[in-house]
Amino acid sequence: MSKILMGDIACALAAVDAGLKFYAGYPITPSSEIAEALSELLPKHKGIYLQMEDEIGSIMAAIGASYAGYPSMTATSGPGFSLMQEAIGYAAMAEIPVTIIDVMRAGPATGLATQIGEGDLMQAIWGTHGDHPVLVFSPGNVREFYIYTQKALFWAEKLRVPAVVLADEVIGHMKENVELPEPIKIPERRIPDVKPEQYLPYAAVDGDVVPLPPLGSGYLWHMTGSAHGEDGFPTIRPDRVKALLDRLISKTVKHHNELVEYEAYMLDDAEVLVVSFASMGRVSKGVVKELRDRGVKVGLLTPLTMWPFFAPELRAVVDKLNPKKIVVPEINYGQLRILVEWALRGTSVPVIGVNLVNGDLIPPEMIEEAILHG
Repeated sequence: MSKILMGDIACALAAVDAGLKFYAGYPITPSSEIAEALSELLPKHKGIYLQMEDEIGSIMAAIGASYAGYPSMTATSGPGFSLMQEAIGYAAMAEIPVTIIDVMRAGPATGLATQIGEGDLMQAIWGTHGDHPVLVFSPGNVREFYIYTQKALFWAEKLRVPAVVLADEVIGHMKENVELPEPIKIPERRIPDVKPEQYLPYAAVDGDVVPLPPLGSGYLWHMTGSAHGEDGFPTIRPDRVKALLDRLISKTVKHHNELVEYEAYMLDDAEVLVVSFASMGRVSKGVVKELRDRGVKVGLLTPLTMWPFFAPELRAVVDKLNPKKIVVPEINYGQLRILVEWALRGTSVPVIGVNLVNGDLIPPEMIEEAILHG
């Protein structure tokens, strides 16, 4: 059954349908409707809603609730997301699953509080210090906002990593008539198959993911943001530190094929390739369709998983098509373009950015000009 939903409301519904049990947040446009909706929905589904004093308190409360066994989430926009970065690194090191919804707006600093931006991509991937595992998804419409909120919650719990959903102001505030799919449920936290006295919390039984049980289940474990051994206590032994960090990074690397999703549109004989994400992926799709109707051989790739990046998949498409150029429209100064150029290093295909940072969507005419004459 279809229904008319705002993007932010679809995100809140998705979280509840997936099994979210705890939300902590602080109001910030253009994500505030997520908190408002969850303040009503969560108590009706035996969940907890908590408004915190700021964004740092919000993510730390979410991490604490997740430590206790409650699937947890917070939502924010760029300035608040900046404040959360240290805690994201903590969650990655301690392997506490947490999902962060970032409804992007124009920046830097306070920027344009109620207008669109897409400048948080690099921050989502590399914002906290040190190499760390993180998942980043980016929906391009209301239905995808529902789907990828659930996928973020699912994979955060399955791999015990922070997961970020990068929407933007247009996706958060637009209303669409959508058919919602069957919900993706958050997996239950498993109990270790050893006796409590034999339990080592950071000894991975599947090669990459550790079984950290909820509090109150009879198993005790120590949580720290410092490098630690299998017992969970801090260590500076080089062999143990390397083993820990190698395992943390491997969690996303090993699951690349399961995690990476993208949309391919009219690629078969494309001579020009467009790569774009979030709202600009949607605008770019309209431009590609119109140009195809006029006989221009252009195709579109829209990544839905931003990290791990779809580098091998993009490289395969480019090797097959050998396009004359790649056009990357985005509402920033070229963050996705950097990733595309990195993925295609060693090739001779020119990558052309189409960029606008004034709080508006990029006009279709600018994209068309780059495709035809850039």
